[in-house]
Amino acid sequence: MKSKSIALILFLSLFLNSCSTVDDLLSFNISNQASIQIKSNLPINLPSEIITPDVTTNSSAEFANNKTKASLVKDVKLKSLKLTITDPSDKTFTFLKSIHLYISTTDSDEIELAYQDNISSTTNMLDLICTDKRLDQYIKADKYKIRTQVTLKETLTKDVTVKADMKFRVTADPF
Repeated sequence: MKSKSIALILFLSLFLNSCSTVDDLLSFNISNQASIQIKSNLPINLPSEIITPDVTTNSSAEFANNKTKASLVKDVKLKSLKLTITDPSDKTFTFLKSIHLYISTTDSDEIELAYQDNISSTTNMLDLICTDKRLDQYIKADKYKIRTQVTLKETLTKDVTVKADMKFRVTADPF
């Protein structure tokens, strides 16, 4: 009886590990960037909207490079979203109280992508908390919009340009 239990445990552990390995083989990352300009005339302690230019995706090329296509994509999730101040170069995120980023396309509703509240960062880089929303329809699109909502805790004397580096984890079937 003990040997059957041990054999079953070994079999299940091998099976579960092989499923994870198969998922890893069918998963890859897609990276995109957006530029966000936070204007110096925004009010303090009030949420303000910032619309960025459309982000053009290179999804079709990424899918082809990974031997799949959009119709075979099963799941896309945001794995990381890192903000970096690019101008002025000596600025840190001490001015920022909170930030929320939203994603939308012309064919899809807007959903929250990532956020950070009660920011206390004293550096020029900030990792946001990613939501666990499925992003298949956004990444499959040719382009998407990023809308940013910021709340400042300090007055800005100069506009601040922030680069948003987004990394998406894609799971798809091969063709």
